[in-house]
Amino acid sequence: MRLDLFIMTLQEFRDSLLLDAPPAELSLALAGLWWDAKGDWNQAHESAQQDSSPAGSWVHAYLHRKEGDLSNAAYWYSRAAKHPARTALEQEWVEITERLLDQSQA
Repeated sequence: MRLDLFIMTLQEFRDSLLLDAPPAELSLALAGLWWDAKGDWNQAHESAQQDSSPAGSWVHAYLHRKEGDLSNAAYWYSRAAKHPARTALEQEWVEITERLLDQSQA
């Protein structure tokens, strides 16, 4: 049994947006989503770009979609093994955040 398991709900993640920096326990991909929710696209992109995993690629894709750079987003969706999203940006943000939070608890 892992004693160092980090557990955070979506609501706790949203509550953490009151902080000045993301919780240290967040992955780079989740930190990217945290910075995005704070309105700092550049910091969000920097965090996602540092994560070479599929999770980082998925966040990277979302950020380029949000930016309006759909061809770049398509590349990153492909790297993440995801189909390009067609949902509202907020809905995609929630989907990615929930999935990554769930994965961090596995």
